[in-house]
Parts: sequence; structure tokens; C-alpha cells
Amino acid sequence: MPLGLLRKKKPKSKETSRLVEGEQADAAGSSLPHPTVPTRRLVFHTQLAHGSATGRVEDFSSIKELYAKIAGVFEISPSEILYCTLNTPRVDMGKLLGTQIGLEDFIFAHVKGIKKEVNVYKSEDSLGLTITDNGAGYAFIKRIKDGSVIDSVKTICVGDHIESINGENIVGWRHFDVAKKLKELRKEELFTLKLIEPKKAFEIEPRSKAGKSSTEKIGTGRETLRLRSKGPATVEEVPSEAKTKAIEKIDDLLELYMGIRDIDLATTMFEAGKDKGNPDEFAVALDETLGDFAFPDEFVFDVWGVIGDAKRE
Repeated sequence: MPLGLLRKKKPKSKETSRLVEGEQADAAGSSLPHPTVPTRRLVFHTQLAHGSATGRVEDFSSIKELYAKIAGVFEISPSEILYCTLNTPRVDMGKLLGTQIGLEDFIFAHVKGIKKEVNVYKSEDSLGLTITDNGAGYAFIKRIKDGSVIDSVKTICVGDHIESINGENIVGWRHFDVAKKLKELRKEELFTLKLIEPKKAFEIEPRSKAGKSSTEKIGTGRETLRLRSKGPATVEEVPSEAKTKAIEKIDDLLELYMGIRDIDLATTMFEAGKDKGNPDEFAVALDETLGDFAFPDEFVFDVWGVIGDAKRE
């Protein structure tokens, strides 16, 4: 039966929802308790990316809890934090903090800086933007394609938080909703973006040097702390090289087909397909796990191919 005919959205059962949150099921189908919080004390070092003293954070299970801990250390509001990078204070989209933190990682928090309002003329169907979000309500620009509409507007930068589009506040939106909103803007019309760029330091060397000891430890640990939207955080083994490459390829496909990059979403898709026997089973699993998305069949086939290559490796 064709793939598209099997991809009917189903309401998630309680069992399915629990599995999505990280629980396991036994042979009889009943759910088993979620892995317990690590008994050892996990302490992470952190700085504000534009420069600050070094602080320590611990006892968190989600991005929002981590932001609250960092905010408490530096006596700021959690809403001031746009996103975090690991082992670098620079606005490096390859080092964004997602749902996994290496046990030796150093956390740099990027906070709100200058606000700006920009008018953009949409001369092409594609703006050349890739959107992601911080998992706590802030969508921001992860990539700008060379030679694109947005690339010609030099005041718009990678790392800028998108606060509103044509006067509509989008704080709290997920990145795929923001990407859809931008895609639906009419061609050959002017639109307005309100942006907030991350605060920048005047002198970056002293602050970078302060975090050097952490940066030197990149890749030395073999475990990570996995954060969850619900339930406790868990310590997990670093994924295999084949799995890591597959997830990166799926992330590339998300950008190609959907105009977004989301390594956590790519990881979820890999996990949904790793034990499936064919693309139809995989498509059904995607609908059950990620019902909010509408993936084209071509995208599903390509992702299935990536997962199949990883399984063969």
C-alpha cells in the first residue's frame, strides 16, 4: 500500500505518550518506570556569553529549569536568556545547547541585547532563513543562505531572536510555526521584523580565556545529561558515530524540506525509526510521535534511507 495512504494521524494513547517521554515497555505492553535521576551530583560551570564571573548550576531536568538556575546565579530574569552555547561564548549555531549536555561541557548563556526593527522586501519565494528555537519560547535565526533575500539585509544576523512579524508577537511559538509564518508572507511585498540580538562583549579575549579549561575538555567524557520536557533528566552514553552522523543528515533534510534545523527533532525521528521494518511503519510512527508536523512523503523516504544506512553500519 502506498506510503501516503498509511500515514493517517492517530490520537496518542496514554501508553504512546508515556513512551515518547522516555519510558520503556515490557513484553506485555505495560509501561515501566522512567529511569531515575542520577544519584551522583552533577555540577556544571556557566558564564554569561558577553562576560561574567563563573557560576555553578546543578539539579535541573529541563531547559526551562536550567535557564532559571543560570538566571538565579547571575541575578537576572530567566526571560533575559535567549539561548545557550556549549564550550564557546561565540554565537556558534553548531554549539547550541539542545537536550543533551556532556558532563564536562561549559555552558555560556546569551542574553538579550540591542532591539531592532527591520523592513524587508520579499522579492523571492524563499527568504533564505533557517529557524530554530531555544525550547523555552524564543525562536531565532540559525542560518542565513548566501545571496538570499535576508542575506542582503545586513542588519539581520545569525543568532537574532525574532520577537514579532508584521506586528504580531510570536514569543512562545515553536520554530516550525515561525518558519511557516515567514513562508506564507506574500511575494513582492514589504514586511517588518522586530528582532533582539544577543548582548555582545567589547573585549572577548579575557572572558574566552576564563572558559578555556572547559573548552579543552570537549569530547573527553563518554556520557551526557539528557534533559526532558517532562520527567527527570537521565545520564546516557554518548551515541555511536553512525547514529550521530545519521542524526546530522536528518537535520540537514529538515532544513532542505522544512526550512528548520532541530537536532532534537532529528534525534526523535531517528529513535522512532531505528526499530521499524519498512518506510510505512516508520511513517505511522512519525504520525504517532510527531502529529503536529505534516511531512512530505519524499522527506519520509529520504529520512528512512538515512536510518537504514546507519543500521547497516
